[in-house]
Amino acid sequence: MVHNLSKIDTHVFHIVGDAADSLGYPCYAVGGYVRDLLLGRHSKDIDFVSVGQDSGINIAREVAHRLGSGAHVSIFRTYGTAQVKRGELELEFVATRRESYKSDSRNPIVEEGTLDDDISRRDFTINAMAVQVNAVGFGSLVDKFNGLQDLRDGIIRTPLDPDITFSDDPLRMMRAIRFATQLQFTIEPVTFKAISRNASRIEIITRERIATELNKILLAPIPSIGIRLLSDCGLLALILPELEAMKGVEIIKGRGHKDNFQHTLAVLDSVAQESDNLWLRWAALLHDIAKPVTKRWDEKVGWSFHNHNFVGAKMVPKIFRALKMPMGEPMRYVAKMVELHMRPIALVEDEVTDSAVRRLITEAAEDLPDLMILCRADITSRNQEKVKRHLQNFENVLRKMEDVTERDHLRNFAPPILGSEIMEVFALTPSRAVGDIKTKIKDAVLDGIIPNDHDAAFEYMLSVAAEMGLKPVNK
Repeated sequence: MVHNLSKIDTHVFHIVGDAADSLGYPCYAVGGYVRDLLLGRHSKDIDFVSVGQDSGINIAREVAHRLGSGAHVSIFRTYGTAQVKRGELELEFVATRRESYKSDSRNPIVEEGTLDDDISRRDFTINAMAVQVNAVGFGSLVDKFNGLQDLRDGIIRTPLDPDITFSDDPLRMMRAIRFATQLQFTIEPVTFKAISRNASRIEIITRERIATELNKILLAPIPSIGIRLLSDCGLLALILPELEAMKGVEIIKGRGHKDNFQHTLAVLDSVAQESDNLWLRWAALLHDIAKPVTKRWDEKVGWSFHNHNFVGAKMVPKIFRALKMPMGEPMRYVAKMVELHMRPIALVEDEVTDSAVRRLITEAAEDLPDLMILCRADITSRNQEKVKRHLQNFENVLRKMEDVTERDHLRNFAPPILGSEIMEVFALTPSRAVGDIKTKIKDAVLDGIIPNDHDAAFEYMLSVAAEMGLKPVNK
């Protein structure tokens, strides 16, 4: 028995092994569960493969019976698979198979196969190991492609010819980069070159599957590893060309700008250290996405990226739509972060007025803490003194925000006068006049002209309405 595999010496694995023995099928835990077991990582789902036609389905039924009350078995006969659930326990069963592919699809033609066939069809050597659960041979490791050594060496490689592996199922190229990012492993050079050669095959993969892998890369401890690998192999230009366009530095008359791609990756990693919020990480990835399209050269000021935050916010829906990602609240949140990401930096660089702070607080609302994480991460420079100075000023802004929030009761800010009250006082129907009065009241609060309370706002409303020629109906 190999080190760490003693962890399968549990009730569940013996139940599966005994069920397989009672039916006469060789049975193995396989794939990602074995990999994570050897790495000492937690893995909730357990996959089993067994030898013999319909063996996976038959074993699943027997296991569910032996687990007793609360166990539920689901049969997916089209795919020859079955799932057993009991509480948080999830067991997947399938019979050994071999696969072949057509050039225009990643959906395989599946046939009954041997254990060798089944292991050989898997994506990477570290996922091509199996552990026997039958009584005879319990805990023994099947490692045809030296996956255990690759785990020890931190290597991602394919069991068979990588060109065939990636051409058959191009999503495996994304998975290779995802595993390299999550595990901080190295993709073996021959395997990586094959990804580069087959990158264009990614076009047959649905955008949803690509987005799922991208999300997993972004949720890794150091997501920049995966983004760099995607760029280096040519995949990034195909799946997120707007980000690839950020690479490089243009120099005119000896004056260049920072490499916005490298800067973005630094910001992304910095945000990842502070938050596991997937959408905040997306905001970090896209915060400067419009710099390539807004880049301008001026003889007097040099390089500029005017309004790149506003243009970038408008690009977010297009990017989300192209990747078939959620177009609701997650997209709006990312667009909001992209649009606002310059605002705290502007407060750092300029005199911090109460009015500017109030407006930022109310516009960011409940997302203000996330925005401040992004903006702090956005302070990067090779000049460490400059970074230190900006961070010190940033702390001053944070203190100012706390002071203004508490003093002006701005937490969860809502206008002190609602549109319904305006309509009632002046006998108005929904109209532009109602909106104008609401806006002027809100601006007056944010500019410090009136305090944030109802009575002061009501008196201000009367004066504003009088200037517009409106009189309250009850006076």
